[in-house]
Amino acid sequence: MAEKKSGIDQALIRDLANILNETDLTEIEVEQDDLRIRVSRAGTQQYVQAPIAAPAYSAPAAAAPAAAGAAPAAAPSRNPANVVNAPMVGTVYMAPAPGARPFIEIGATVKEGQTLIIIEAMKTMNQIPSPKSGKVTEILVDDGHPVEYGQALVVIE
Repeated sequence: MAEKKSGIDQALIRDLANILNETDLTEIEVEQDDLRIRVSRAGTQQYVQAPIAAPAYSAPAAAAPAAAGAAPAAAPSRNPANVVNAPMVGTVYMAPAPGARPFIEIGATVKEGQTLIIIEAMKTMNQIPSPKSGKVTEILVDDGHPVEYGQALVVIE
């Protein structure tokens, strides 16, 4: 039994790593007798939260009264069918990477399925696609700020 634990089968680990690459999995685990091997690779996260943490906490408190006051006047003019709402709670990012060009801008024409923004939820970057083709008339969220489920993100006419 001591012979079994004296060394790890590196060929097995290489084989598991190759399986990850071939299948686009992020993690694989094998257990046999009292040996358990887990091989995983890091995801391709494109954002670092540290630089944006301070604005994310300070801005919503200041912006909340203005948004609450503006909502009754703006809501009737906005067709609900044209509003793209957040499908989850998370942090919104307007570009694929810090310093990169935003996915959308006001006045831009988008196609159905095109990425509008990214919402990071539980360290996973979720691309939010456009539900229809049209022109972006409003962007209702700020880069690096938290969003709630169902919150209006973008208006597409």
